[in-house]
Amino acid sequence: MTPYRHDDGAGPQPESGVTSASVHASPRLLRKAVMAVACLAVAGATFVIVDHVATGHVESRTAKAFQQGMGTPKRPSVDIRGFPVLTQLASGTLRHVDITAHDIPARGTSRPLPVTRLTVGLDDLRTSGDADQAHARAVDATAFLSYEDMSDALGFQISQDTEPGRVKARVTLPFSGEVTVSTAVSVPSDNRIAFTDVRIAEGYLPPPGRAVLDKALAEPVVLHSIPEGLHLRSVAATTTGLDARFTGDKVTFRPDTSSA
Repeated sequence: MTPYRHDDGAGPQPESGVTSASVHASPRLLRKAVMAVACLAVAGATFVIVDHVATGHVESRTAKAFQQGMGTPKRPSVDIRGFPVLTQLASGTLRHVDITAHDIPARGTSRPLPVTRLTVGLDDLRTSGDADQAHARAVDATAFLSYEDMSDALGFQISQDTEPGRVKARVTLPFSGEVTVSTAVSVPSDNRIAFTDVRIAEGYLPPPGRAVLDKALAEPVVLHSIPEGLHLRSVAATTTGLDARFTGDKVTFRPDTSSA
């Protein structure tokens, strides 16, 4: 067994290529690395803050322009998607913007119907040289029409029917009293909602009363309070109102661009 022997007093030798100068320099290099990382973190945090401020400014301007154009009592909510927004602004195109507006006032003279809530999703929103205009490559929107607003506009009480795609209309007619009918809701064309396939649900409706009711329901309701360029695709009856879905391609928004 070989006995344990001490070295010749020289102690452990540094590995090849490592000098005392480099060993003493390591703390300085470490401090520099830490400072560099800290500077990058501060720069990143500053960029996030600036991006957030810029996003809020653009959202506020968009909400103000939409409120002025649609005549809403309150400013809509605007949400710009994607990070960072600064690079989107630099390119002149926002990838996606969501807008939600409430109580868009009725327009038009024939049975004007307000929009209770309008949600709009805009893809590739681009501003032009004119600050009052913006162009979207594609738009998907849903207009919610509450039964309360519909009842006020049409002159008789509207509610959901038990059968999908239908609503009930309760009216009071001369000589026949209160009558409830069921009617289907459909999309004929030109952003209109039509009432078809009228059926008696409750009460008695003599021929003269039926003629009056058919005339009242014969004229489709035109949705005037919708931005131009959007086309009604479908309508669905819910427990509280109608959901009308719109789409549009290459839509230009400018002040007061609702369908008149």
